[in-house]
Amino acid sequence: MPQIKDIKKKELSPGITGQYVHGENLTTGWVTIEKGSTLGLHQHPHEQITIMLKGKMEMKIGHETVLLQEGMIQVIPSNVPHSALAHEDCTLIDVFNPVREDYRS
Repeated sequence: MPQIKDIKKKELSPGITGQYVHGENLTTGWVTIEKGSTLGLHQHPHEQITIMLKGKMEMKIGHETVLLQEGMIQVIPSNVPHSALAHEDCTLIDVFNPVREDYRS
């Protein structure tokens, strides 16, 4: 069984790194975000579920702004524009359906 430490890291943006595992129908990622890092406004056809394990992060999802904190879960529907700003160092799990083929490399 793979361990998180053995999964290749993918830099999504400066200060934001993901490690991804792909199943037949979904992708799951272990993501670390440094305080102050941002992920610009973007959208994708994948439904996304974010589970905040540690830290505090502001997300803009469509026309709504939410503050994710430890223990919170956020569903991001397919094709909805969203962005993020880390208020603290964060660790989270992202789940995507369907598979993020662009994250396989």
